[in-house]
Amino acid sequence: MKIIFAGTPEFAAVALKALHDAGHQIVLALTQPDRPAGRGMQLHASPVKQFALDHQIPVAQPVSLRLDGKYPEVAKEAHELLQTTPHDIMVVAAYGLILPLSVLNIPPRGCLNIHGSLLPRWRGAAPIHRAIEAGDSETGITIMQMDQGLDTGAMLLIEKLAISTDDTTGSLHDKMAALGGEMIVEALRRLEHDALPATPQPEQGVTYAAKISKEEAALDFTQPAEVLERKIRAFNPFPAASASFAGVTLKLWQAQVVAATGAHVPGTIISADPQDGVVVACSSGALRITELQKPGGKRLPVAEFLKAFPMQGGKFD
Repeated sequence: MKIIFAGTPEFAAVALKALHDAGHQIVLALTQPDRPAGRGMQLHASPVKQFALDHQIPVAQPVSLRLDGKYPEVAKEAHELLQTTPHDIMVVAAYGLILPLSVLNIPPRGCLNIHGSLLPRWRGAAPIHRAIEAGDSETGITIMQMDQGLDTGAMLLIEKLAISTDDTTGSLHDKMAALGGEMIVEALRRLEHDALPATPQPEQGVTYAAKISKEEAALDFTQPAEVLERKIRAFNPFPAASASFAGVTLKLWQAQVVAATGAHVPGTIISADPQDGVVVACSSGALRITELQKPGGKRLPVAEFLKAFPMQGGKFD
């Protein structure tokens, strides 16, 4: 099939590669404008753009697709490009821009979205983070027919994926990206044979995965240890869970829930041992932190970290 692909991060690039490898003709890649990143804040192309350029796929990077938005001329130009680019269908994965009805109506066979959850649970921007944070035991990929709502379209293909107790957003992302690539290829195969029935989403069980903010990264030790452990995994690799000790904001990368010995004020460091980790009291239970990072430093296992940053006694602010 001739496909216009819309996506931006690595999750989308994996799907784009799968479609390309399956022999589909990618006639255009839509992706977000280059963003500044790194210490030098130089402009960097998105993973989707990088793949497209490497494979001679035309690229467009409009800042908006809304004709009634802030950039109507840019949106008009993008609409004209979509209308004059011969294609069968549009595939969307983590694009990051709203597709108005005027865009959804352009592709002859509609727009399919690769969504990282078992809809209708976790509609919205951060379904992988929120599933881990909430303690869900499973997630999955839904191939969805797009409509004007926020991830409200009919479901075309759905497959579950277990969430391991040690999964981080990073590790789960990689598994889901691979699954999404496989599923969109299968969905298009079925569509070509008119064997892809649409199922409306149920009205019950709707939840929303709000975009992750950096402010959420700061841990509150008055919460239970199991809640904080899930947050650490959910915010790995972004925005990285953090806590302040002796005026220094530390990033906390790995931790396990353990029983608390004795009564301690939440945030109190019960012990700081190179072998057993930094054990911190919570409102219930305790966290054994085993990988940390100080500002400007590297992620380090606790034994290495404590050599340069002793933490025996004291309390997280």
